[in-house]
Amino acid sequence: MRAPLPPLAWALLALAAGSPLTAGSPLRAAPATALPPVRHVFVLVLENQSYESTFGPDSPAPYLARVLPGQGALLRQYYAIGHASLPNYVAIVSGQAPNEQTQLDCPVFAEFVPTAREPDAHGQLPGAGCVYPRAVQTLPDQLEAAGFTWKAYMEDMGNNPAREPASCGHVPVGQPERTHQAQLGDQYAVKHDPFVYFHSIIDDRARCDAHVVNLTHLPADLASAATTPNFVFITPNLCNDGHDPRCVDGRAGGLVAIERFLRQWVPLIERSAAFRADGMLIVTFDESDHAGAAGSSACCDERPLPGAKYPPGFNGPGGGRIGAVVLSPFVRPGTVSDVPYNHYALLRTIEALFGLPYLGYAAQADLQAFGADVLTTARATPRSLPAH
Repeated sequence: MRAPLPPLAWALLALAAGSPLTAGSPLRAAPATALPPVRHVFVLVLENQSYESTFGPDSPAPYLARVLPGQGALLRQYYAIGHASLPNYVAIVSGQAPNEQTQLDCPVFAEFVPTAREPDAHGQLPGAGCVYPRAVQTLPDQLEAAGFTWKAYMEDMGNNPAREPASCGHVPVGQPERTHQAQLGDQYAVKHDPFVYFHSIIDDRARCDAHVVNLTHLPADLASAATTPNFVFITPNLCNDGHDPRCVDGRAGGLVAIERFLRQWVPLIERSAAFRADGMLIVTFDESDHAGAAGSSACCDERPLPGAKYPPGFNGPGGGRIGAVVLSPFVRPGTVSDVPYNHYALLRTIEALFGLPYLGYAAQADLQAFGADVLTTARATPRSLPAH
């Protein structure tokens, strides 16, 4: 792992973030801050809930809605960038905007067909399809080139080897997708695994197998800071991410399943040496479940893919207000932020922390990374271990 950047470099990265332009929410800029030396970022993405249903006063998920914000920061103006699931996951790891195939969750694992040879001035590759060509770079590509480590942990991937492999799980390019519906014993969904939609990752099968693995690998990797990747992406299965209201095995899904999952995995992450030293965990959702204008609202002057057939949210410019929770020794417990952010801003934040260039729409001049409204302390604050 690389040594932290000097304080001046952190300050310059923070100042480069700029001020946001918002739609449908108060215009506030995050206070500029020298970013703290976060060296382990954990991203956990859940499914299909609006801010009101998840964090509102009647939320059926008290651990997510009350306990975790009490330990960290609640981002009340955090937005998804589109519909359906897949374009939001793609945006978090590449900054690419939705296209008409990703908006349908790619029922066929088809090649992306570009209408230009290279990405445009905003880092967007015009065209449509699912598996992006090598010209489209990803956050993992950036991290490896800079000497950092990464791993994606996919719950249930490979539980049924006839359905998908146990690592780097996807069908051959051009084949119909088989994992959109949960199966008893295997509720992995490739549409929630953005890493396999990029040729820059899947063309090196050994590399992909080593980095896109089943969630069961995570506890061993958390055993020491040295074995914990700098960037960790966690996708629960179709039950535990709240996607299915009633799980295929008969258990309650939705926010009930989300609560069970978070109560198991969040304390495990918080107790890890890597998190306690210099970690940051972001828990958020892919998109809102609301229909109409509210469910397709946006912030941060979100832009569509040039030449796209539909707006990112089908019925509007984005994927609706979803909220997020940020936990870290660098976050003061009980922090609340009303600064607008979205998935592109999350990517920008991760890139800024690791000193990387901004990809795609994460590079918008009027977008900003998390500021002093979220990362409220410059030094890691010792914290007592969460109760079981």
